Amino acid sequence: MTDIRSRLRHRLFHTYFLFRRPMTLGARGVVIDEATQSVFLIRHTYVPGWQFPGGGVESGHTVEQTLAKELMEEGNIELTGRPQLFAIYHNAHASKRDHVALYVCRSFRQTAPFLSNREIAEAGFFKLDALPEGTTPSTRRRLAEIMDGAEVPLAW
Repeated sequence: MTDIRSRLRHRLFHTYFLFRRPMTLGARGVVIDEATQSVFLIRHTYVPGWQFPGGGVESGHTVEQTLAKELMEEGNIELTGRPQLFAIYHNAHASKRDHVALYVCRSFRQTAPFLSNREIAEAGFFKLDALPEGTTPSTRRRLAEIMDGAEVPLAW
């Protein structure tokens, strides 16, 4: 029952934003700990799979402000240096109007261990060569683009 409510809530948010904003823009962060060769991933309570933290850019906020806010909310991660914009993708999976700015974050600190909440079921750092089962295909493709130099497509 909780899963159905979560999906319904997710769908309602998307419908609301379709009418509220004709184009949506999101920010996601690829938080890489180079010392341990690991990446920070989250698993939402309302969509399947492990993915990068992030969220929608609200009116009056910059993309980088949104990224910093989402990293703190979803992982207690504080940026200690400016993130690097890697690419902007059209995210047709979510909506024909959705776009995602993907940042690589190498200067950060985790201010406290992450505790699950209503939005994020699990979060943590995972070795790049041992990602958790259920890591989304898009997440794996983005990592290959960043770490291995794979071609960067226009679509998420």
